Amino acid sequence: MHKFKNSILVVVLTVLVSGCGVYNFTGGDVGTAETFEIPYFQNYATQSPGSVFAPGLDRDFTLALQDRILNQTSLQLTSSNGDLLYEGEIVEYRISPMTATAQQRAAQNRLSMAVKVRFYNKTKEDADFEQRFSFFYDYDANVQLTSIQAEAHEIIFERITQDIFNASLADW
Repeated sequence: MHKFKNSILVVVLTVLVSGCGVYNFTGGDVGTAETFEIPYFQNYATQSPGSVFAPGLDRDFTLALQDRILNQTSLQLTSSNGDLLYEGEIVEYRISPMTATAQQRAAQNRLSMAVKVRFYNKTKEDADFEQRFSFFYDYDANVQLTSIQAEAHEIIFERITQDIFNASLADW
């Protein structure tokens, strides 16, 4: 009986995998694309009122987006002429007070980040878009940004890069 259950499981998994076509286990539809390109996202956040400059933010975000596409597709990263092109800039990076204490002091702050992305797909008509993506991280106002920045960036980058991935490659 145990061998019969295993055989059924193997057949079901084979049918599911073969029915996936160009989809991979993470849901990305790369179509006929084989390569992608992501030039560095320039940090223009300081051009937005209230935003602050964070050294290395452009590099760290670009690498996070490159890693997301590499890890969730079979695409190869290239430095030029990719089938898929992700380009853009960081347009907001700000700290805002969120909640106040009885003494009218901030109890919680929010670190917000936004990027503007232009996506071009050479292999699929009408897939191109330009869109703004943003997310935030809330933290205790008594804590210095530098002490939570790594964790905040990890959470913010995770959400924004997943949203970019979904907008560009999750075709459902």
